[in-house]
Amino acid sequence: MDLHLRAVAVLGTVLLLLLVLELVRRRRLLERYALVWMAVTGLLILLALWDGLLTSVASVIGISYPPSALFLIAFGFVILLLLHFSVAVSRLTDQSKVLAQQLALLDERVRRQEEREALASEAAELERSRPRSPASR
Repeated sequence: MDLHLRAVAVLGTVLLLLLVLELVRRRRLLERYALVWMAVTGLLILLALWDGLLTSVASVIGISYPPSALFLIAFGFVILLLLHFSVAVSRLTDQSKVLAQQLALLDERVRRQEEREALASEAAELERSRPRSPASR
């Protein structure tokens, strides 16, 4: 790989690493995901700096054109990320459903309690407004 292309690859990867760190700092990205992205940027820097590594990886996989090996690795990484996020979304959907059901139950309890308090208040008001008989005085 020529020096200019290698410099662009390293610069782009370092910018990605800085973006990940900034997202963590602003609390827009959880640390567990940041570790994955930092590992990916580390791998990309390693591939950009070590000239024969991608060729060696491609030959081990059985791919004759090294950039195709890089795309295969990237595609596998994207598939794993999609699977992970699908599992996370499914879990969050279930949690949201349970929370909505619990909220509905609590709303019903509050509504019933308010009705009981309103009835008790009305009964107390009627009792106070009812004229008293002379015998009860």
